[in-house]
Formats: sequence, C-alpha cells, structure tokens
Amino acid sequence: MAQKHFVLDTNVLIENPKCITALRNGAENKIYIPYTVLTELDGLKKDPRIGHIVSQAVRAILDDDQLTIFPPDFALTLTDDVMDDRILKEILHMAPEEGTLITNDRILQIKASCYGIPSEEYRDSDPFRSESQRYTGFVDEGDPPENNCFMWEAGTPVFHGPEGPKPINYTHEIWGVKPRSVYQNLALELMLQEGIDLISIQSEAGYGKTFLSLAAALYLMLERKDNPYRKIYLVKPVVEIGSKMGYLPGDIEEKMLPYIKYVQDLLIKLHDIRPCNRLWADPQSETLKFNRKRIEVQPVAFIRGMNIENAVVIVDEMQNLSRGETRALLTRMGEGVKCICLGDTRQVDHPYLNESNNGLNWTVRKLKGYKNYAHMVLKGDRSRGPITDIVLKSKL
Repeated sequence: MAQKHFVLDTNVLIENPKCITALRNGAENKIYIPYTVLTELDGLKKDPRIGHIVSQAVRAILDDDQLTIFPPDFALTLTDDVMDDRILKEILHMAPEEGTLITNDRILQIKASCYGIPSEEYRDSDPFRSESQRYTGFVDEGDPPENNCFMWEAGTPVFHGPEGPKPINYTHEIWGVKPRSVYQNLALELMLQEGIDLISIQSEAGYGKTFLSLAAALYLMLERKDNPYRKIYLVKPVVEIGSKMGYLPGDIEEKMLPYIKYVQDLLIKLHDIRPCNRLWADPQSETLKFNRKRIEVQPVAFIRGMNIENAVVIVDEMQNLSRGETRALLTRMGEGVKCICLGDTRQVDHPYLNESNNGLNWTVRKLKGYKNYAHMVLKGDRSRGPITDIVLKSKL
C-alpha cells in the first residue's frame, strides 16, 4: 500500500489529540502540521472550554519525534503582532549561535524548533516525573517507612503514623458515608488523623476524593468533640474562569458557583444522608445557600494576604496551581488548620504547567517525610458509579 501524507488542521487536533498516532498507523503514513496551526493553538490555549484539550494536543506534538512541521518559510512570516514571534525574531537576530531558549511554554518550544533554536524547560520546574503518582502512600515491606505511610503486612494495611504502627482492620463511617474501597478507607484515616495537618490526595476523576474530603470536613467541624475547626474553606484555582469571572453578576460566591456547582451538589447529598443545618443560611429553603460563617468558597487569588485559622481547608484541582501559587496558598495556613489538597496531575488545564511542574507534584516532592504531612493515591475498582468505571477501564 502506498504511503499517504496527511496535513492536520487545528480542529482535528482538538477533536482528538491522539489523531497523530492514529493517522500514522504505525510507520505507514507521514504526518505534517502547518506552522500556522501552532499559532492557532497558541490563541486557543487559554480558552476555558477547550484549554485542557489544547494542552493534550500540544503535548502530543512536542513528544512526537517523527512529526514534520512545515518550516516557517512556507508559513506566515514572523510578525510583531504575536509576542512569541517577537521573541523568536529577537533570538534569531541577537542571541549567540549556541544560545538555548528556556521556556515552560510548550507551543513556543515547538515554534523555536522550526527555526533551529534549541529550547528546554526550566530544569528546576521538573522536580521528579509524576512524583504524586509514583509515591502512592505505600512503601514496600522491608523498606524503611516514611512518616504517615502505609505498608501491607499479611494482607492488612498498617499505618505508620504519629502513634507508631497501627493495623487498619476497621472501616470508617463518616457523616453516614462508608468507603467503597480499602483506599478510600485509608484516605479517611489520613484526613481524620490527629497530628496530620496537611494531606494531599491524587486520583483520576470519579474515585470520590472530593466527596470524602467534604464528609471528613463536616465530621471534623460539626461532630468531633473538642475540635478547633469552626469553618470550612473551599479553595479553587480559577484557570478556566480567567478574566470572565469579573463579568459574572454577584459577589465572589455567586461568581464562583457555576464552577463549584458539583461541590454544592455533593454537600446537598451529604445533607440528605445526614442533616448539616448549620452549613446553610436557611436549611428550610428550597434553594440552599451557604452559611458564610460555616463555609466559604474562595478563588486562590483571594487567599493571598489572609490568615486562616481554626478551619478545614479543601484545595480542589491543585494540579492547576504553580509552585509559587502553592507556596503562597499553604503559607496562609495558621493555627488549628487541617488542609486537604486534591488533584489529578494527568488533568492539567493551566497553559504553562504540565504533569510534573504543578502544585500537587511539588507538594509531594518537597513535603514527603514530614511528620505532619501525608499523601495518598486513590485507586480501586469502584468509583462514583458503573458508567464511570467502564469509562476509566476503557480509557475512552
């Protein structure tokens, strides 16, 4: 069969970022991408609707060494209207011959390669590939235990925590919620453990990390006796909101509501399981609204300058925070705080972050081993439901 030559348009890459491999069909066909497509992807990477898909397409291009990109001589001439092009023009005219462009912008890396300009990510931004996934919270039997890790012994998970080794041969039930897997049970163990102030949970969507953390927060604030927790803060990056947030009507909570609606739905579900009236402004209302004395939703940018005390803080989608944002956020935590950080490093939506250079990965890399920190990877066969299960298993 004769070799075919395929030139890909932007919309094809967005429809299916894996189309490069599929169309190549092993080594049978040749794949080409016009330089102009890179410019179009660059303009779309901050689009709140498809930014995460653009990120996948760019990663597929960058990682493919058999791909041919039409050189700029056959594309548009570099113009001053595009900032990336201006950077490349300045490098071509002014930089030494052996100069290397250091950038975490993957599209700019691809463009630079078209001009023969070598480029690298900032090395300190790649601490350890997928550290938050590699360290699952377990260590192998016979290896020295980390602080607050688990170890399988005779089929039973043993927790090496502040009080020494402890077999977890019991199942938690928190706010009427029973864990669906051994890993969910162990995640609750970390969230409820006294002496552990900061917990990070890594998993794909559907394994219950947000639901479990909300159930634990309600228990810690409303049920546990002699607890210091008086309030729940839900903190979320606003990558997908961008500048559009300012045009939404209402106050911060009303602006954020479309993006944290799933959290409100989970809390209503928990309220149905077991009433938590103090969480709502009017528990009898048909439209439940948060009681701000008990729970508050904040975008990350609004946390800067705050001093949070006596609260349970849930940080959602931590993989969309940079290292600097993560440090700025976690240094806001004062006395009497339990902070639960959630995320999935395989779903990075931020245009300048990647699977290794993100807040969740940095947290695990730098804090693993500290006495008041613990990390856990949620996995197992049972997730939020049978449809989610088959989607995850099929890798749709």
